[in-house]
Amino acid sequence: MIKYFPIDVANVDVTPNYNVAPTQEILAMTRHDEQNHLEKLHWGLVPFWANDATHGSRMINARSETLSTKPSFRTAFKWRRCLILADGFYEWKREKGQNQPMFLSLPDGRPFAFAGLWETWNDRGKETTPYRSGTILTREASRSVMPIHNRMPVILKPEAFGPWLDRNNQDIRLLQDIIKNRVYTKLKSVPVSKQVNSIKNNRPGNIRPLEPGAKA
Repeated sequence: MIKYFPIDVANVDVTPNYNVAPTQEILAMTRHDEQNHLEKLHWGLVPFWANDATHGSRMINARSETLSTKPSFRTAFKWRRCLILADGFYEWKREKGQNQPMFLSLPDGRPFAFAGLWETWNDRGKETTPYRSGTILTREASRSVMPIHNRMPVILKPEAFGPWLDRNNQDIRLLQDIIKNRVYTKLKSVPVSKQVNSIKNNRPGNIRPLEPGAKA
């Protein structure tokens, strides 16, 4: 996966995760000291002013349309933007009165980057080990995703990586243009096993398409 992204420093072990849950660690690329760092963040943003880290389980996503006005996100939107790396995600489609899990990816299956925000929380200096967390931006669903859900993650094109990570870029209109227009919107979706409903099931078979007529 690393070969697809402009990573300068990678000091983390990269292991596959086929069923990521909120508060678990996710791979992210952040920018520090003029270099792109690969690191791990807890999924679910914990603002620096939060009372405890459990706040993050309620903030796994952030609506891209309101980033600059929401207190939970506006500071991170200005200073702490990141890329969250993946090669697919799950969404649940209502079908015949039941929820069918779908695996969505780029049509060619290559890895991609969600637009994200990150924060460091240490309970106002009380915690010796900072808790680093992130959230994934969402937008209105594209035509290919709308039959499944009315929202989708913001998936940035490679040309947007640099401007998005650049801490000197604080032009709200330019940033909004990036997450609105420099994105992938055409996705491939396939039905997968309902075993993905449990985080205990974390194996490659999770993303295997169901055979026609097979039970989920």
